Amino acid sequence: MTKKLAYSLVYAPIVIEHLRFIEKKHYSLIRSTIESQLQFEADVVTRNKKPLKRRTTFGARWELCFGPENRFRIFYRINPYARQVYNLAIGEKTGNRLLIGGEEVEL
Repeated sequence: MTKKLAYSLVYAPIVIEHLRFIEKKHYSLIRSTIESQLQFEADVVTRNKKPLKRRTTFGARWELCFGPENRFRIFYRINPYARQVYNLAIGEKTGNRLLIGGEEVEL
């Protein structure tokens, strides 16, 4: 069995601002989900991880949905040559509204 190569997880500086609008009790869930879902198979399509159909203003190409009622979203881009995942935005979806950094965003 061959060992999968890990991706380096890189965070955009603005992600820290995005986290300020999410309750702290969810931080460990966010961290563990990013590590388990994006560190080894960031480019594998699953039910909750898929490429975006349209380009976003912050440059993300992929979206990962998770958490209670799939309310959290991680938006990221992959550099397969450098084996890096750039986490560009973290948001919270409530109903039809997606909030990133306290502001409503349309995708």
